[in-house]
Amino acid sequence: MLLLNNDLLPTATLSLPNRGLAFGDGLFETLIVTENRLRLATDHFARMQQAAAALYLKLPDALASPQAVETALTRLATANQLPAARLRLQLWRTGGGRYTPTTDAAEWLATAEAFVPDETPIAKADFALETHSIHSPLSFCKGPQAWLYVRAAHERQQRGLDEIILCDAAGHVAEAGAAAIFWMKEGVLFTPALETGCVAGVRRAQVLREARAAGMECREKLFRQEALLAAESVFTANVAAVRVVHQIGDVRFSILVPNFLASLNHAF
Repeated sequence: MLLLNNDLLPTATLSLPNRGLAFGDGLFETLIVTENRLRLATDHFARMQQAAAALYLKLPDALASPQAVETALTRLATANQLPAARLRLQLWRTGGGRYTPTTDAAEWLATAEAFVPDETPIAKADFALETHSIHSPLSFCKGPQAWLYVRAAHERQQRGLDEIILCDAAGHVAEAGAAAIFWMKEGVLFTPALETGCVAGVRRAQVLREARAAGMECREKLFRQEALLAAESVFTANVAAVRVVHQIGDVRFSILVPNFLASLNHAF
């Protein structure tokens, strides 16, 4: 089952013209529902609101609050008999037109699949050689720059890596292929600033909140590759998992998980 504009259906037929297909005029969110609760609902909704504003879109009434989003998506997970579900929520502008839109209204589609956590360590990562991150008014959200991650995933696969790390055009570390990247050194937590073009991940925000609540110093800045390679430990984080990185290129790291991160994983 899926949800099309809040209607629960076995299949969906999308009308044409479709500005999502024609221009990528929209966004998406990847979300996790477990035990009838939407993880990080407030963070997801805040990013959706910000992305909709940046795209000059109005969120549909059925997605107009964190509670509404949770109600819709838990309904979808239940309809698919999934106690743990990974959901994709896609929004696109309605109407036709060319580059100039004729409306700020949006349609949406949500699909669900079984969610199986994978927190296994990342054995081998390396920096991307063929693709770099690009900062833009929309780089914080998911969808408008998805082609970057498709290219990076292709390179990761061709090079036989378990993860790939994107940098911006100036060589600053930005993010992993589908997750935020963090590292620890001398008790300080580091992560790239959004100015690198990295996604403003909901799990990224949660990790920073929990680290600061634990009294840890956190630094969000522009960092060269050398800063990451000098770390004591490295991990990635997205809505699905937090994963420790064992090696980047020829550099190996400690596999010890920071105390606050271990407790965060348990709670999540």
